[in-house]
Amino acid sequence: MEKGYSHSRASEHRSRRNRRRLMLVAILLFVVGCITFITIKVSDSKSPAQTQELAQKTDSVAHDPSKVQANADSKGKAAISKDETDVEDGAFVEKYLNQQMLGQLPDGANGKKVAYLSFDDGPSVTVTPQILDILNKQKVKATFFIVGKEANENEHTRNIVKRIVKEGHAIGNHTYSHNYKYLYPHRKVNVDRVMQDIERDNQVLKSILGPDFSTRMIRFPGGHMTWKRRDPQGMAALDKVLLQKDYHQVDWNVLNKDAEGKPKKAAALVNQFIKSVKGREKAVILMHDTYGKEETAKALPQIIEYLKKQGYEFKIMK
Repeated sequence: MEKGYSHSRASEHRSRRNRRRLMLVAILLFVVGCITFITIKVSDSKSPAQTQELAQKTDSVAHDPSKVQANADSKGKAAISKDETDVEDGAFVEKYLNQQMLGQLPDGANGKKVAYLSFDDGPSVTVTPQILDILNKQKVKATFFIVGKEANENEHTRNIVKRIVKEGHAIGNHTYSHNYKYLYPHRKVNVDRVMQDIERDNQVLKSILGPDFSTRMIRFPGGHMTWKRRDPQGMAALDKVLLQKDYHQVDWNVLNKDAEGKPKKAAALVNQFIKSVKGREKAVILMHDTYGKEETAKALPQIIEYLKKQGYEFKIMK
């Protein structure tokens, strides 16, 4: 009897323990199920809203070309070449210099130092390539005022003109002949001859660079200011024609005097330049890259370094 009772008590104890375990497992499964259910419901409640919002945005862009362009522009801003920001409108430079020469405060005077390196009378096979090498090394751009007969001299000079454009520099028109006696007979401006020479230079440049090439930048041999003083009526008539054709003549307000007086060594050219640029906010710098101007090429690195140290940025004129 005692043995049967003990066996019955042990069996009952195991039964109660198993029921507790089953209950615990059931509770755990219930909790896990509740959590899973809640998570799914929350996810389902958000997804449609998010999907609708995304669809609205997509439809808005797809049906609004301006937004498509805006998105493309915002992405493209980082890809804008710095060179594109280093181009000055030739009309601005023309007006700035004219006002400055009249003793007026130029409209563009804003405290920002800008240097416009410019080279006249080229290209030459001896000096122009040296100057291009220096500009490339210094990561600076310049404006080259091309003489048509020099550019069309041979295949080498034509290739130099192509190189000027390929490397991001600007080209201006410096007439085809650069012949004072032809352009300014008896020290008077001959409007027809000057315009014919300008157009002939343009045709040479188009033959080298392609029919789509054009330039609005004009620099007269000897300078606009010189002939305006000598023949104000003739230059006024020429200015009227230039305006009609959207040409902009630019002289200079800084020079290294590599075409004045006796030939100078590089050190003397640098000294002349430093004297000339003093106090200039917008410095339109005249130099030459024709034959015999090797000292100009030698002086150029020091001139550029000086401008950089003085806080100038560099721009081309178009």
